Amino acid sequence: MIHILATGTSRGIGAATLAALDRPGVRIVGHGTASGIAADFSDPAAPAKLWDSALAELGAIDVLINNAGVFEANPIERDDAAWSAAWERTMRINLTAAAELSRMAVRHWQERGQGGRIINIASRAAHRGDSPAHWHYAAAKAGMVAMTKTIARGYARDGILAFAICPGFTMTGMADDYLASRDGDKLLADIPLGRVAMPEEVAEMARWLALDAPASMTGAVLDVNGASYVR
Repeated sequence: MIHILATGTSRGIGAATLAALDRPGVRIVGHGTASGIAADFSDPAAPAKLWDSALAELGAIDVLINNAGVFEANPIERDDAAWSAAWERTMRINLTAAAELSRMAVRHWQERGQGGRIINIASRAAHRGDSPAHWHYAAAKAGMVAMTKTIARGYARDGILAFAICPGFTMTGMADDYLASRDGDKLLADIPLGRVAMPEEVAEMARWLALDAPASMTGAVLDVNGASYVR
């Protein structure tokens, strides 16, 4: 039996990931769903509470999927205090909470001596940046990619593997709002595939990394962006 904790599973990519991993031999606990565990990651105490609750429910955790995040505009014209507060909020929810959960996972696996897997849902923005109102979002996602590579390099000898997925625009609530506010046709014209990704496509990558990806892939960053950014 494989035991999985996934964050941000109330909608979009997270909900699709929850569905993709609903299969025999897998027990998965979601976060932020009616049947999952509630946790507000703007609260610094929330990641530890979520981890403890999931561990109590599952008995052990073999895979951690960090998907929770916010995409909130923070234009530089704001006053200093408001801009800084918005920066800190996005960093806390999108990066720091994932780092804290990853640290708890690594220590858990070291104590068990059985290894484990971390899958971080980052973003195309980690590589190509984002809009002028989203410095904080791009920086947080870039940090998530760097964290993934650092964990992979640092703990592979313990059987601890780390992967990241970098979606482009995905048909979630956040993407819908952004497309509507930024002239969706022009944005779609920047995607050679001609459409945004579906949550199920990203979820399939998460499922594969959680269950099937070979260990030698640790540290890999997988792009799911319709060739809108290639590297």
